[in-house]
Amino acid sequence: MKLALVSVRGIPNHYGGLEEFAENVSVRLVQRGHEVIVYSPSFHPYTGSEFKGVKIVRKWSPEKQIGAAANFIYDYLSLRDSLIKDCDAVLVCGYAAAAIWYYVLPIKKTLLITNIDGLEWKRAKWSRTVQKLFLWFESIALRKSDVIIADNPGIADYLLENFQLPSVGIAYGADIVINPDESILSKFGLKKYDYNVIIGRLEPENNIEVILDGVAKSESKQAMHIFANDNTRYGRYLKDKYKEMGDKIIFHGWTSGQHVLGNLRYFANLYFHGHSVGGTNPSLLEAMAGRAFIVAHNNPFNKYVLGEDALYFYTADDIKRCIDQCAELTKDRPLFIERNLEKIRKEYNWDTITDKYEQMFVSERKKWVEKNR
Repeated sequence: MKLALVSVRGIPNHYGGLEEFAENVSVRLVQRGHEVIVYSPSFHPYTGSEFKGVKIVRKWSPEKQIGAAANFIYDYLSLRDSLIKDCDAVLVCGYAAAAIWYYVLPIKKTLLITNIDGLEWKRAKWSRTVQKLFLWFESIALRKSDVIIADNPGIADYLLENFQLPSVGIAYGADIVINPDESILSKFGLKKYDYNVIIGRLEPENNIEVILDGVAKSESKQAMHIFANDNTRYGRYLKDKYKEMGDKIIFHGWTSGQHVLGNLRYFANLYFHGHSVGGTNPSLLEAMAGRAFIVAHNNPFNKYVLGEDALYFYTADDIKRCIDQCAELTKDRPLFIERNLEKIRKEYNWDTITDKYEQMFVSERKKWVEKNR
């Protein structure tokens, strides 16, 4: 089959969870004999035309000039090109900037699959007007797509309850940390099991402020280390709010590389995951694969993945309790970590995820051809 992945920021991954997904699944699909195209923005540091057999097509994106609005231009150019190339199937990874073009472009030329990748319109960073706009984009994607991917049962439930739409359930994957490297910690002045950590985007809906308010309330001297891009409006707000916390809350900025991040999770005392509006968040799977002891925001998306194998929070007081009573609350730490690893081995590994995508592409393409004869 000839397949295209649209609306990701290129491979190899230099950005986030969707790009990690695109890299792992596209490479494996090529190894299985499929032709795969992954679109990449013009500013991506990798300039090759292929990556491990995957064809890379670069498209212009003025993100550095106009910010997030550039995604509409980039997704239009990518989606248009994928349709010109007569792919058997096009997978759009997130509807936010692509769905509006479903009206404009001849999408019925091929099988169009959309992974809605969470509920973008619920993100607290957007104004009410922008939230309504994204809700409209979501409705377009759901009406115009041939297949909808739900990466979490919570997303599937949302689609059924609100739109009476079935979906194909396929999550993301992660690589288990095999050979932990404690020497990574020295770069950041850390000692194993003597720090707590947040790794991810600083967004209001990720409950960063709730977590840090709990850290500020706690009596523990153990520091919270934050590895995230803090050179944003919200990041600067957080750094200013907690600037008096000294060595208790430490912002490192963003650090890339799965090897580095995996070891930061592996050797942490507690790993905090505050995401609340996504589906199966890739960074949560990476924490599970990194043998992290997880404190997660209590919502259906996280609970579908973690079950009872984590500590949960709603409020800053919950965070304080998790930190101050850590020794008592983490008595089941080895059991929780092993059960989360077993979930990665059985369900959230890249070979299994690729199996599901390959089966979906083949079966849905067959249905599409029969329907459009």
